[in-house]
Amino acid sequence: MAYDSAATKERIIAAATAEFAAHGVAGARVDRIAAAARANKRAIYDYFGDKSKLFAVVLERRLAELAEAVPPSEDLPGYAERLFEYHRTHPEALRLVMWEALEIGDGPVPAEEERTAHYGDKVTAAQAAGDEEDDARTRVFFTLALASWSVAMPQLRRMVLGPDFGMDRLRQEIARAVAALPGEGSRGGS
Repeated sequence: MAYDSAATKERIIAAATAEFAAHGVAGARVDRIAAAARANKRAIYDYFGDKSKLFAVVLERRLAELAEAVPPSEDLPGYAERLFEYHRTHPEALRLVMWEALEIGDGPVPAEEERTAHYGDKVTAAQAAGDEEDDARTRVFFTLALASWSVAMPQLRRMVLGPDFGMDRLRQEIARAVAALPGEGSRGGS
């Protein structure tokens, strides 16, 4: 049987996604990634370089999948609901971004220029709904925060809202909160 490098790379990325989502860059172990991917450590270094570069590839892949699944929209409340659902069903994307924040802090992140442009697309979509640029930026930022933080902090959600406050209800409340955010597009009931 011929060696399939593309399949090996995909197995490594899948294993690295799980490892980084669980342990971050500092806590991740290349030997665990190799074992889970049924690959040798040398292949990981040959294909991706060091652990930080592998993390950047994994994060870029997950964010690209997120961007494709939840494209920018003029309808920020609807966008918030779709983003919430994506994070609810694909928690590794959010976990990876959280690890990035913990380990990098306020420093430059992998593919920052491209990611900034993607967030700019979200702002442009909000502006198309009638928001002024500053209002659009603020509304997009708070929309991302509400949809993401609500999934990222289950213990806070439980303690504040109570153990019986369901995820479907929370999704609806997030959309309602986003609709109430101040801005041109939100005035007049949109």
